[in-house]
Amino acid sequence: METKRLFDTDVMKKSCEAEVVDCQPYHDGFAVVLDQTVFFPEGGGQLSDTGTLNFGTKKVPVSHVHEKNGIIFHETKKAVEIGTKVTAELNWLVRFDHMQQHCGEHMLSYAFFKLFGAHNVGFHMTADMVGIDLDKEMTWEQALQAERFTNQQIQEDRAITTKLVPAEEAAKMQLRKFNDKLTGMLRIVSVEGSDSCTCCGTHPTSSGMVGLVKIFKVEKHKEGSRVSFLCGREALERVEAYMLAALDASNLLSIKETELPDGVARLQQEKKELGERLTECTGKLLDYRLAEMQQHPETTKNGHKKFVVMEEQLTPKEAKALMKRLSDIEDAFAAVFYHNGERINYMFAAAEGTDINCQQVIREVNTALNGRGGGRPASCQGSAAYQEGWQQRAAELMANI
Repeated sequence: METKRLFDTDVMKKSCEAEVVDCQPYHDGFAVVLDQTVFFPEGGGQLSDTGTLNFGTKKVPVSHVHEKNGIIFHETKKAVEIGTKVTAELNWLVRFDHMQQHCGEHMLSYAFFKLFGAHNVGFHMTADMVGIDLDKEMTWEQALQAERFTNQQIQEDRAITTKLVPAEEAAKMQLRKFNDKLTGMLRIVSVEGSDSCTCCGTHPTSSGMVGLVKIFKVEKHKEGSRVSFLCGREALERVEAYMLAALDASNLLSIKETELPDGVARLQQEKKELGERLTECTGKLLDYRLAEMQQHPETTKNGHKKFVVMEEQLTPKEAKALMKRLSDIEDAFAAVFYHNGERINYMFAAAEGTDINCQQVIREVNTALNGRGGGRPASCQGSAAYQEGWQQRAAELMANI
């Protein structure tokens, strides 16, 4: 027996009395079926409602709702006995958020269709963002124009109505989009003087309840565009978070919020220039150290030159430059260990004519430091998680070469 869907006739109803007609194990919990419900099951791109089933002094949380063959299943962690009279109560904040997002999606899709002839070919709703896929590429300027158009219609507080009509009649209506493969009775959601299309989701009774629509990203997707946005309370909270972040950044830079792009560009340029100067200075320092090391080189057990460098802070770029200098030295074995972030990186090189196999060296280092890496007999590299005392362990290993 199909579940009576109270949300189809009264979307603002927050709770209802119902009777449990079935309860079966489902995944790691149970699926409870009621004779009627205010809970919307996930579908049509809209997330499901959540809430509780209340009876006596008990409140059983409903984490998700799904539908199959007209039967709506309320997913719970606890079983509810068949025949129990319950009050099915929505988490209204979640329901209202979903209504705002879904209705805003309809109205924004209509704006892109009305203004630019772009069709909505995909709808995505997640816990933190809503997205539509359009069959045409949209610019930021066009997206903002559609956003302004939508917000104007929201502010006009247009009536939103739903009605059930046969598929044959729906095919003759002026709908934004229609799937001619649909049959039977179809649910049409219409915004007065604006969007009208088939939809199984929940929508507020007037456009003013959507609050606002704010687009956050427009990107190329396949042959068209993907537009990411939020509506109502969630849009307001996201804008507030961005505003506070912009205020903090502008205060740190001692500039106006509108000057942030220029301020960040200046910082990037300064960082680039400082990086170039640091690289130059580091290169000179390494040259001095190499010259000193070459004046008094250590030797391997078989009499080859040995150069071992250990640095607490070194960038991969600097380490590679250092190893290149060391590997150019004739009849020498070179090892570079350096701490970078959460890792200890190491590189080894053996000049032609030495009897040292770098693959054997790195195997011993990997074992001692619990790292990983490899390479060729003449050169290898690897890394391990940072650990206290790494320099002493590395020095002991290199002393045996």
